[in-house]
Amino acid sequence: MTQTYDLILKGGTLVNHDGEGRRDLGILAGTIAAIGDLSQASAGQVIDCTGLHILPGVIDSQVHFREPGLVHKEDLETGSRAAVLGGVTAVFEMPNTNPLTTSAEALADKVARGHHRMHCDFAFWVGGTHENAKDIPELERLPGAAGIKVFMGSSTGSLLVEDDPGVAAILAKTSRRAAFHAEDEYRLEERKHIRVKGDPSSHPVWRDEITALQCTQRLVRIARAQRAVIHVLHVSTGEEIDFLRDHKDVASVEVTPHHLTLDASLYATIGTKLQMNPPVRDASHRDRIWTGLHQGVADILGSDHAPHTLEEKAKTYPDSPSGMPGVQTLVPVMLDHVAKGRLSLARFVDMSSAGPARLFGIARKGRVAVGYDADLTIVDLKKQRTITNDWIASRCGWTPYDGVKVTGWPIGTFVRGNKVMWEGELTTPSQGEAVRFWQDL
Repeated sequence: MTQTYDLILKGGTLVNHDGEGRRDLGILAGTIAAIGDLSQASAGQVIDCTGLHILPGVIDSQVHFREPGLVHKEDLETGSRAAVLGGVTAVFEMPNTNPLTTSAEALADKVARGHHRMHCDFAFWVGGTHENAKDIPELERLPGAAGIKVFMGSSTGSLLVEDDPGVAAILAKTSRRAAFHAEDEYRLEERKHIRVKGDPSSHPVWRDEITALQCTQRLVRIARAQRAVIHVLHVSTGEEIDFLRDHKDVASVEVTPHHLTLDASLYATIGTKLQMNPPVRDASHRDRIWTGLHQGVADILGSDHAPHTLEEKAKTYPDSPSGMPGVQTLVPVMLDHVAKGRLSLARFVDMSSAGPARLFGIARKGRVAVGYDADLTIVDLKKQRTITNDWIASRCGWTPYDGVKVTGWPIGTFVRGNKVMWEGELTTPSQGEAVRFWQDL
């Protein structure tokens, strides 16, 4: 009997947990229903993917979409539009909005705002604070919650838990993997005088490698004492990589495309557009982060998409805000590293799909397998394009990669079987829904 599907992706090279090979995909009711030779099957729609690679949908577990409160530079619709145009099928959004995402009511408001308005699927980190530590067992299990996020060093917004007892109180209550921005607030305060007015290259001098390492060491010590598992976001130093290598039993590690690609020499040309927390540092740190990636210390990629307007970025340092857009450029920038031989395609897939699903317990996402959501990132590994500001869909309208030529480009984005993007065009109205986690099923 001939099998009928809603959609067949035909002739593409599938990259999944059992390797890489040319296979057809049959999609039915938003899920993957068959993998293999489907030449005898029929479907309502057949898409020829000859010459393209079909990857599990890319999951970006660190984005700042600024809604509510800061929507002049981004909102959930514009940020998710940028995501799917860049091949990203699901995002975890951060809590430093206004109001802060620190309560059940604030989380429910964000979930409601995102439902069928965001173009990709989503979850939201809940900010951990001194005040809500007692409520964490309930907060981290709410629908749409990615888990608990803690800022140990001040960044954009007012979320901050800088002290060891405060961090311990939060980790004593977590059962899921909690995420941390690990920069030592005490050292940042002591060293503010090091910042040079008008010179953003002093940013990594102020927020130096000791600031990052000292906080990460404190964090790991507290996590061990509380028997908790943690996730260290945007690791930016070689020293942290060396330290975390010996603590993988409690700490997972995120690295970012900008810390793997850019270096401090660019402060001279793009100035505050390079300004991030933690900073982009000199090339030696970038190279040591690559070593950590190759040695398996780094677990996943996250963009730390953190848009600000060009007007805000044009302020004189240090009054200029830290952050740059990144969700739309994650896939092409990293595929260019694949093309240059720095990263295998299989490792990219693990760091951007299977890894986030494994670390955070995401249900039915992160791999191409029968019964899983049909979340797919379809790429042309040979396509050469130049990243430009006018391609960026984020409301901020710019990218630090403007003018950078890359090899490897996202061609299609499918979210639960919906063809959301194809060849640079949005093709389906926004149908994003909250990510489900195994603990909720």
